Amino acid sequence: MSLMKHHAKVETNVFLLLIGILVTVAIGGLVEIVPLFTIESTIEKVKGVRPYSPLELAGRNIYIREGCYNCHSQMIRPFRDEVERYGHYSLAAESMYDHPFQWGSKRTGPDLARVGGKYSNDWHVRHLIDPREVVPESIMPGYRHLAKRPLDFADASDHLKTLRLVGVPYTDEMIVNAKADLEAQAAPDADTEGVAARYPKASLGDADGNPAITEMDALVAYLQVLGRMVDFETFKPEQALR
Repeated sequence: MSLMKHHAKVETNVFLLLIGILVTVAIGGLVEIVPLFTIESTIEKVKGVRPYSPLELAGRNIYIREGCYNCHSQMIRPFRDEVERYGHYSLAAESMYDHPFQWGSKRTGPDLARVGGKYSNDWHVRHLIDPREVVPESIMPGYRHLAKRPLDFADASDHLKTLRLVGVPYTDEMIVNAKADLEAQAAPDADTEGVAARYPKASLGDADGNPAITEMDALVAYLQVLGRMVDFETFKPEQALR
């Protein structure tokens, strides 16, 4: 009863209410800010995690533009039901180069954190054009237009430069070769030695059969790299503690 009296006193006193709000905001701010000073110790150092290739990065931009994150998450929680359905739980290191990350907060469709390599390029193209052709119960809209829309990648190098400003470790070599790497990754018969060396495990080749580099090529390249950078057959949980 006495607690209710004090509660009423705070709510009816502007000065006390203001003090309470300031204290609450200060505590919340500290909880958000303090961990940033220990960021090096909270993100696992895991082998294999690399920046996105220029084509994957373009596909990621399309993924965001089309609102895919509204229905698909990219974070597998360390619960048995999720691990058995989707694969190894997500590591913080896997999102360290995401600006912004795509963890999501809703799953109208399945989680995509480990979708890379699970299906062929052809499957992804068919699914994006007509989802019900491969998943009859799907309520996802079709994205047929992506296969007809040429990819605009004139600013590929500038995009990498900008991301380097916020900490993504793109090298001068990667920036200089950005447009060439994008074209090589999406072409059916290109010399892919350079792009493969700079971006291991990148999906190579034309995805949709269109001679031009399309937005479909980019989106499929992005989907095909999700969850593939870390080799979980050799990964040991104690690596995340170092």
